[in-house]
Amino acid sequence: MTRQELVAQINKKGSFLCVGLDPDMDKLPAHILKEADPIYSFNKQIIDATHEYCVAYKPNTAFYEALGLEGWKSLEKTQHYLRNKYPDHFLIADAKRGDIGNTSAMYAKAFLEKLDFDSITVAPYMGEDSVKPFLIYPGKWVILLALTSNKGAADFQNLKTGDQALFAEVIRKSMAWGTSDNMMYVVGATRAEQLGEIRKLIPDHFLLVPGVGAQGGSLEEVVKYGMNKQCGLLVNASRSILYASSGADFAEKAKEEAKTLQLQMKTLLQHRA
Repeated sequence: MTRQELVAQINKKGSFLCVGLDPDMDKLPAHILKEADPIYSFNKQIIDATHEYCVAYKPNTAFYEALGLEGWKSLEKTQHYLRNKYPDHFLIADAKRGDIGNTSAMYAKAFLEKLDFDSITVAPYMGEDSVKPFLIYPGKWVILLALTSNKGAADFQNLKTGDQALFAEVIRKSMAWGTSDNMMYVVGATRAEQLGEIRKLIPDHFLLVPGVGAQGGSLEEVVKYGMNKQCGLLVNASRSILYASSGADFAEKAKEEAKTLQLQMKTLLQHRA
């Protein structure tokens, strides 16, 4: 998906919502566990319930890898379902890969070619040669970890390197690797006060923003500091949507939660600069 296509979907739907597909077997409704493939059945119903309110889906691959081969099959089936039934959605493999060049090349082939995701999250710690193999696929995106929402992010990401924080140096250095047409950055919603600083560094890039909802991030704060004229945001919500209910009405409650977020986003988009 190109930048222009993604922006068009945001404007069409009045939404920059990304739904995280992170199915936890311990949290799935009891009746779903009786299905032959409970993960896929759960995902399918969530997707059918939320697709009109979001522009992207983001499976976190750890929730599938933890189940071995069957989990990988569920992930592949989920991707095929999305690609075939809802092809206008941006698909993110939240895999957080990043290794020496030839290994990264295989990770890139797995997620961007074999599984045909539009994008993949990548850890930048090993530098340029660990990221570049993900950038050779036309129409595909790298989403680079910059400033994450977890508590331990402060251990390294805010350390000073000269007169700036390490996360700012990661952004500055990586801008030479890709462009605003094939590279996004992860910035946690719980770091909203630093979004303004990041926007000065990368005024045109898209930001993938987790942490709204269950993690307590403020959508209004994210928009205040992070939105640009094309929106430039994909705001992810996972648990608040997936587990809005643990009963037979889980899909309907997920729909209600997604719709609530979409309506808030529509209003915020209408008031953008």
